[in-house]
Amino acid sequence: MKSLKVVFLGTPEFAKTSLEAIHQSHHEVVGVVTVADKASGRGQKITQSPVKVFAVENNLPVFQPEKLRNPEFLGELRKLDADVFVVVAFRMMPKILFEMPKMGTFNLHASLLPDYRGAAPINYAVINGEEKTGATTFFINEKIDEGNILLQEEIPVLEDENAGHLHDRLMEMGSKLVVKTLDGLAENSIVEKPQPQVEHPKNAYKIFKEDTRIDWTKTSKEVHQFILGMSPYPAAFTTLKIGEEEKGLKIFAGKFELSNHGKTVGSLEISKNEFKIYTQDGVYFPLELQLEGKKRMNIKDFLNGFRSFEEIKLA
Repeated sequence: MKSLKVVFLGTPEFAKTSLEAIHQSHHEVVGVVTVADKASGRGQKITQSPVKVFAVENNLPVFQPEKLRNPEFLGELRKLDADVFVVVAFRMMPKILFEMPKMGTFNLHASLLPDYRGAAPINYAVINGEEKTGATTFFINEKIDEGNILLQEEIPVLEDENAGHLHDRLMEMGSKLVVKTLDGLAENSIVEKPQPQVEHPKNAYKIFKEDTRIDWTKTSKEVHQFILGMSPYPAAFTTLKIGEEEKGLKIFAGKFELSNHGKTVGSLEISKNEFKIYTQDGVYFPLELQLEGKKRMNIKDFLNGFRSFEEIKLA
């Protein structure tokens, strides 16, 4: 089978797994493009992206341009004479870059396009209670996540699966799909096809802090899926009022029961053995949570941290 010369562009762990799969295949990675190293954490320690760490460990040439239109960077890439560019969890690319390789540039996206275009497809698939999702490889064009589809594969979303778990499964599946796409392009056996025209495709907009607040007026199932879809990152939160003090409370996991309770929606009952929050149609029981300023813990340890529960309510 023909071997393709590949330039890989990506940043996080999700991308690193695909880079690893290509590197282990018979295709040749001739260059890797990732973000610049940055200072992070309390000590402002310089950190490298997972993609860079892997590339350095495997002696792959690394490029970390501040600007993707930088003429010097573009000149260096041209010299590599790659057949194809592969993009996984990177950033918006200028036309001058994605049109460079002779076969074009394809992207791996963690959804069944055209649904869930955007930055957070895995989170929204869980939040919306989808029974299935998947991954798509497609040629990049000037519109976000709208290029012609190359390959697509689906997997079921498991019951009570959170976004983190689904992320890891899609990461593995996606890396195989990337290699399969390279094989198909090498053999000229893939027929690219335009994305289906859907009047209202489901969106996966970038998630901001204000989007992570739990709305207790929703149904128990909706609350449950929202918490799973935000777990472990960026994490769904609510606000507790402890006496006069307000503190953010992240909830990572829980369970719910349906009931006609007649209680005020968003009110809570908390005791040494139980923490329950009333929703529109039942009760939600947080099981893993993190109070502002504390570490993540299970419900038993959380409740043991209080002497009295009288002054605790939802803000």
